[in-house]
Amino acid sequence: MEKPLNQKRKVSKCPKKPSSKVCKRKMGTFLDKPKTDKHNEHGCGNGLRYGVASMQGWRVEMEDAHHVRTGLGEQLNDWSFFAVFDGHAGATVSSHCADELLDCIISSEEFKESDFPQGIRTGFLKLDNRLRAKPEFACGKDKAGSTAVCALVSPKQFYIANCGDSRAVLCRSGKPTFSTRDHKPILPSEKERIQNAGGTVMIQRVNGSLAVSRALGDYEYKSVEGRGPCEQLVSPEPEVFVQDRDEENDEFLVLACDGIWDVMSNEDVCDYIRSLLLLTDDLEAITNQVIDTCLYKGSRDNMSIVLVTFPAAPKPSQEAIDRDQALNKNIESLVREVVSNKLDMGFRQVLGYLGDVKIADLPPGGGLSAKRPIIESIYKELCPHRAESELDPN
Repeated sequence: MEKPLNQKRKVSKCPKKPSSKVCKRKMGTFLDKPKTDKHNEHGCGNGLRYGVASMQGWRVEMEDAHHVRTGLGEQLNDWSFFAVFDGHAGATVSSHCADELLDCIISSEEFKESDFPQGIRTGFLKLDNRLRAKPEFACGKDKAGSTAVCALVSPKQFYIANCGDSRAVLCRSGKPTFSTRDHKPILPSEKERIQNAGGTVMIQRVNGSLAVSRALGDYEYKSVEGRGPCEQLVSPEPEVFVQDRDEENDEFLVLACDGIWDVMSNEDVCDYIRSLLLLTDDLEAITNQVIDTCLYKGSRDNMSIVLVTFPAAPKPSQEAIDRDQALNKNIESLVREVVSNKLDMGFRQVLGYLGDVKIADLPPGGGLSAKRPIIESIYKELCPHRAESELDPN
């Protein structure tokens, strides 16, 4: 039997200072090159395993945070907690959430009385109210906010909550059978609340500015007199879902910020992770590969992902490993052939050529982007004089 590891909350600590050269884009500020260093964790306990990866990417600051823990102490030692927090306008709220949300949940009276869904809801509201009282937020100086998605895994149930557009997806029997709902201002129920509070939805944003309709923090959107905390322009109230566990068919649970979901669908992520689980049981390596593939697919946001696997998850298969190795050799041969025939071919032209070729056995969900490192490696070898200027993630 696996022994729980004594895991503590971890907050991503990627460098927060911008590079000396920064380019401005319409919807934000980006670096001239992405920061691809990753923060990783892994662990096991309570019959499950997990891996974590986070990366700053193109953003000037790393604003994500997360919390992973197996064994919640005392009467909850057979429970586990996983969460991802996607900050905006700074990293203060996401960091506080990673530190304090779990305690706010399990210390609530409802949770202690086994009304777990209501206890989770109370915990979110308690945390939002607690943060509002901190000096930096009370004075209005810090305007940061954060989405949140979390899962409490008990021996029999999943209790999953989200507030904003970070998302949780459960893969069961090879398919995404459950997903949280992103809280966007254009959703009819969200838009109605915003308008009832005197706000507007413009360019799919709250008052033309904030892209999510629920979040922790963001107190400048929570000051409408005469309305409760869940009736404001931005609500801290989570949606809470309860799913019974299925030991024979539950494969894995994914929690990730929108930097992942912007470029991959629920089906893409589940298919891709399943294909990677057939190649390795290293969950850190798998989460790293998901993030890298999303970067190559065009994600320009911070990216964080927590992958939790259960006993029914796919296991490494020699057949799948052999097939992947054959695919790598095929791609290498194609790159060598096309570049040797035209030595002045740019890297993007090489990618375009490979995209037009119907290559068999590309990773489902990942596609050609999943094999970008191999393509880059061969191109660097064959065209070293062009590689430095031509190789960027997009």
